[in-house]
Amino acid sequence: MPNHLSHAPLALIVGGHPRNASDADLGIALIARHDWALAETWRRFAPMVLRTADRVLGSRNEADDVAQEVFYQVFRRARTLRDPSSLRSFIYSFVVRVLKTELRSRKRRRLLFLTPSSAAEEMLDVAAADVESRELLLRFNVLLDRLSARDRLVFVLRRTESMTIQEIAATMDLSISTVKRAMAHASDRLERWVSADPGLAAFAESQRRNR
Repeated sequence: MPNHLSHAPLALIVGGHPRNASDADLGIALIARHDWALAETWRRFAPMVLRTADRVLGSRNEADDVAQEVFYQVFRRARTLRDPSSLRSFIYSFVVRVLKTELRSRKRRRLLFLTPSSAAEEMLDVAAADVESRELLLRFNVLLDRLSARDRLVFVLRRTESMTIQEIAATMDLSISTVKRAMAHASDRLERWVSADPGLAAFAESQRRNR
């Protein structure tokens, strides 16, 4: 076992509390499978995983299922984390894998007419308190469903998670040029589709004016 694992509990001693541990210390402790590290990894990163899954899938129930699967895989394969300081990227890589699988499964289910399209409740960063706003969110998610799994993931990671092109490329195991093409393709298609929908076009224009 690598020598640095013997120092995993120091995150608790030096910081005084698991929440004070750096991502690197947490990564080391996770590799060593300390109980506190499992709980702290969930506390620290579950909101990020749930938010990303919710925005990609447009369904909180499905996002919850994705989060469970992501952390099951993260905990099971923690020993494959080579650089403890890259814990966040390590977790995101599992988010991408699980979401890709889910999007492909969803497409197959729909082709077989087994399940309906899921509703987006929080796809955009706006409050959907009224019926009109919820309807717009639903319609936007329908457009996102028309993108490929890769393009949809790239678009959400870039636009809603504010990840850099380089971070997305590393997380999704793609070249930078591929990520750029996927982002341009997704943006161009969504812009055309939104423009063809009067309600979404008006909403998008109001968002631009308020920036």
